[in-house]
Amino acid sequence: MLQNFAAGDEVLHSAEFMKNEVQHSLIHNIVDYPDALRLTTSDRCLLFVQSKGYSPWLWISAEFEPAQRIRLIEQLIENLQELPDSDFSGITAEPQTARTFAGAYCAVRGKLYHTHMLLESYQCTEVRKPSGVEGTLVQAATGHIPVIAEFTAGFALDAFGTSQPVEHYMPHADEAVRTGNLYLWMVGEDPVAMAKTAHRSARLCRINDVYTSRKFRKQGYASILVAELCEQVLAEGLTPVLFADGKNPDANRVYQSIGFVQAGKIAEIKFE
Repeated sequence: MLQNFAAGDEVLHSAEFMKNEVQHSLIHNIVDYPDALRLTTSDRCLLFVQSKGYSPWLWISAEFEPAQRIRLIEQLIENLQELPDSDFSGITAEPQTARTFAGAYCAVRGKLYHTHMLLESYQCTEVRKPSGVEGTLVQAATGHIPVIAEFTAGFALDAFGTSQPVEHYMPHADEAVRTGNLYLWMVGEDPVAMAKTAHRSARLCRINDVYTSRKFRKQGYASILVAELCEQVLAEGLTPVLFADGKNPDANRVYQSIGFVQAGKIAEIKFE
């Protein structure tokens, strides 16, 4: 049933996958890793991909009826047992697909599962840039590494409840600067917000790590920063996409206010 596919496989450009491409845009990122697990079916209506150390992503064509999807997932799990390492830590997929996979997988493995995060995917085809927000967009440079590490620590705490000293994030900040894809919004000499163009595929560019310093919030800085990045991405002929935590209404409102529209939910389920 399952077969390997290469990073440039046509399945990633098929009409069926493109119907849900924004919702599953991280799959493009995952398959680019040299050591990624890339599995599909002969009809190319299912994708199961994983980068080492992370939960796999699952996409199934929306053309299947519920009963067909259940049977397909059961067959998938049967086939996965033949892999040398099929002890997964979770699953990420469209919510009903994720729950169906989690229930069947955990029944076989004698595990429990819970929904770790529910995300809303967004795309932007027309930017509504905020007016009257002071400041300028700059590409992050080496001199900004300390403040980027500080922002990253704040982002990790806000988004994941992870508390680590700023020093822990210095290597991450250095790497982010070197990509050339991290941007800051500056007010005078003060960096007040950051965001990153994380990954580009044939049609999409994902924006992430959007963060505003606590003392500068509610002034439109993240909105204008993301809007500026969206204009750059659209000028490249790509569509800006991002994910927002469903439990963060403020972030969802901000993205919608600058032109992002919902493109489907994604559930991250953890096994235990």
